[in-house]
Amino acid sequence: MQQPFEFADALGPRMMVAIHRPEAGLRAVVAIDNVACGPAIGGVRMAADATAEEAFRLARAMTLKNAAAGLAHGGGKAVIIADPKQVPARKAELVRAFADAIRTLTDYIPGPDMGTDETCMAWIKDEIGRSVGLPRAVGGIPLDEIGATGLGLRAAIEVAAPAAGIALAGARVAIQGFGAVGRHAARFLAERGAVLVAASDSAGTLHDPSGLDPAALAAPKAEGRALHDHPRGAKRDRDAIIGVDCDIWIPAARPDVIRAGNAGAIKARLIAQGANIPCTPEAEAALAARGVLVLPDFIANAGGVICAAVEYHGGSEAQALAVIAEKISANTRAVLDEAARSGAMPRQAAIALAERRVRAAMATRRFG
Repeated sequence: MQQPFEFADALGPRMMVAIHRPEAGLRAVVAIDNVACGPAIGGVRMAADATAEEAFRLARAMTLKNAAAGLAHGGGKAVIIADPKQVPARKAELVRAFADAIRTLTDYIPGPDMGTDETCMAWIKDEIGRSVGLPRAVGGIPLDEIGATGLGLRAAIEVAAPAAGIALAGARVAIQGFGAVGRHAARFLAERGAVLVAASDSAGTLHDPSGLDPAALAAPKAEGRALHDHPRGAKRDRDAIIGVDCDIWIPAARPDVIRAGNAGAIKARLIAQGANIPCTPEAEAALAARGVLVLPDFIANAGGVICAAVEYHGGSEAQALAVIAEKISANTRAVLDEAARSGAMPRQAAIALAERRVRAAMATRRFG
């Protein structure tokens, strides 16, 4: 594991904890980046190739995301280094062991992320009484089920589309990662007249320039089948999604899927980052040089954490949906306005906005 000081700057990380419980087969890393605005909220990611660096980078993204959204929370993230597709009983044992290991890390409030879901959060809540993104059965707002992040993506895209010269009605959309975020983004955008022309999952890409029905694609995914099982569309390899001819491209899969070497294949005019850190800095710079408008992750995909914060403070599902649309629309406008005034890329404008809020909070705290 990398040393925490390799990542350190004035904002954090406040704490990085390596967890190793061989009796439970548990290896995990928790990164608590900054808690000046309040206790850190951030997801628990389960992946066999997760790293400490990934945990920190995602935690920093959460610090910026929560601050940009105006939430009374800092940023954190956890990674459990394991196969997320293991048998449910074994997964439950692993998640519960992780919960016990973070019992005393009270500055960190876990939520669902890639490889975990509302049920996993219920297991954590049962163990330590602290998590968000819970099932309705235990009083939560199931953010993946209602599509909180996908709703926020639509709100961001509705604001940004005119700036990219795109009319949302009829706009062609391609989505990398047709999971909890991607499928809901497709559904919400279809309600505004956008057309899903391609989607991908870990098995491959499905492409139909005449349009794909998001609801019909969601059905096989809900049953654990691949998009290639769908009868319509051309079946292509997983990475073919990158070069699909479209207006709006949504990465909703893993980090760093767009790099300097493949950014030139992107044909879209607008990229709305549904995943966390899906583009390297070099790729974002290359896209900006070509005139592609890239909405940064911590602005565009904040719907899930906004929903989690509303749940944590006792709000209702209806309140969560309204707050998501209001905050993400306003923050997207603020970022685009700042970028236009300063000539900076949207990410730089967004970071400046979020860091101002974090530093103002740090000035009120004895230890930041």
